[in-house]
Amino acid sequence: MHPQFGQLMAEATALTRAGDLQAAMTAITAALNGGPVATGEAPDTVDPQVIDVVARVVDETRSAAAAGPSASTTAEQFVSGHYAHRAGKRDYRLFIPGVQTDKPRTLILMLHGCTQNPDDFARGTRMNALAAQHNALVLYPAQARQANAQGCWNWFKHNHQGRGRGEPALLADLTRHIAEVHGVDPAHVYVAGLSAGGAMAAILATTHPDVFAAAGVHSGLPAGAAHDLPGALAAMQGQASSGVASAASSSVRMIVFHGDADATVHPSNGEKVAAAHGATAVRVDEQTGQHGNRRCTRRLHRDAQGRTVTEQWRIHGAGHAWSGGDPAGSYADARGPDASAEMIRFFLQP
Repeated sequence: MHPQFGQLMAEATALTRAGDLQAAMTAITAALNGGPVATGEAPDTVDPQVIDVVARVVDETRSAAAAGPSASTTAEQFVSGHYAHRAGKRDYRLFIPGVQTDKPRTLILMLHGCTQNPDDFARGTRMNALAAQHNALVLYPAQARQANAQGCWNWFKHNHQGRGRGEPALLADLTRHIAEVHGVDPAHVYVAGLSAGGAMAAILATTHPDVFAAAGVHSGLPAGAAHDLPGALAAMQGQASSGVASAASSSVRMIVFHGDADATVHPSNGEKVAAAHGATAVRVDEQTGQHGNRRCTRRLHRDAQGRTVTEQWRIHGAGHAWSGGDPAGSYADARGPDASAEMIRFFLQP
């Protein structure tokens, strides 16, 4: 019996209860045939290099899946899972919308920031309620505290910045696994993250353009911004670290949010993320206006065909928090534009 047999069968049971029989049969078939199993897994070790931020205790009793309206025809679910990989093991939470036959099924990988967890992040972003309206699954992996004591994704370490190794490999393979089990079209898979999660989302957009069709980076940093802890601290302060090349470019479409009053990750990093993903742009259209209770500058980087390859939001007066979020979650600012809604809109646009 292969290591993921129990995991796949548990998912099949949850899918059957949710009424998604097609995805349940896919999971059962994968379990019986050996499944998409990664071999040679190694345990994570405690990492003394962490990016420390102010921690906030969040009430875990409120269900993140229960907030907001649902467009599903059967009951949606917010289930727990565990994934074993050669780069380590990670728990995750997965939002599964009710069965909808009139919309294609999509998948969004959501990467939390330091000190956060999947439930907190789901609550603060309100992504599940929006995903239910668009037939989107939302996958929230949890960073293991053995891998980073503050729960940060290790975006600043060289062994977690390339394809085929470390956290990028683990997260990409987990995403592929969930997409296969639930019958998601590979062309409709996306990634988004906040802070350290945003930095890892930028890395995944660079290392795995074959997996992610578009990416969202909120209050994050560009891929390649640092390769060690001192470099990470310098990059977060808006300083260029010696020995670090310019940010890696990517063809993946990108939407970027950053508050210009962010005292944790310097706002210049938002500009660098946009620049790294707008290489094919031939013009930039700029719009300024009120969104929510904040003024915003929105830049649309368009290619020669007029398509938006990068969309950049600079939120005036906003700090280090998910814009338009639910303050019941940590690092969420209810006053700004709804970053979750704008990301889904950007991901799904032709």
